[in-house]
Amino acid sequence: MRVVIAEDSVLLREGLTRLLTDLGHDVVAGVGDADALLKTVAELDAEQALPDVVVADVRMPPTHTDEGVRAAVRLRKDYPGIGVLVLSQYVEEQYATELLAGSSRGVGYLLKDRVAEVREFVDAVVRVAQGGTALDPEVVAQLLGRSRKQDVLAGLTPREREVLGLMAEGRTNSAIARQLVVSDGAVEKHVSNIFLKLGLSPSDGDHRRVLAVLTYLNS
Repeated sequence: MRVVIAEDSVLLREGLTRLLTDLGHDVVAGVGDADALLKTVAELDAEQALPDVVVADVRMPPTHTDEGVRAAVRLRKDYPGIGVLVLSQYVEEQYATELLAGSSRGVGYLLKDRVAEVREFVDAVVRVAQGGTALDPEVVAQLLGRSRKQDVLAGLTPREREVLGLMAEGRTNSAIARQLVVSDGAVEKHVSNIFLKLGLSPSDGDHRRVLAVLTYLNS
């Protein structure tokens, strides 16, 4: 896959570049601020060489507040075919909610600590590049905990809430079954119950299932 990295820390940017390159991916650009990110993507678009995914820090120069996430939101609007994965030092619910507003296709929000878990991080980048979703478990926990539909969530069993959290992270039924050490059939039953209780229509596609869950969380 083709990747653009936007990270003002040269050490982290070079580390991510080396990590992805060593695994056979093509890092087509590395930039240190949001303006450079938007300019780079526009230039690649003009060359008909858009990346598959952008990995961007939430906070970048000049103010180190929300430049990165603002650029990510703009990219999702202007280039819906590009996956966008943002990295943050902490869970910032406002930014996560804004990033997830609308479609959840090709979007991710991970804490920087997750980068140290190389396999999980690379899997997340690939998943987002392919149009999937990758959310840090801590982000999911906060979104679930702050949802304005606590009365509906209260109707879920503890196991169903656990399955819902893993679904929102972007995990497949098989991955959830392995995580919880249960059968695939048991997970399918939990998923069906979750959709029923949340008033959401089940779908055969894993991506559409995650989209429905995130649409609910953002409502």
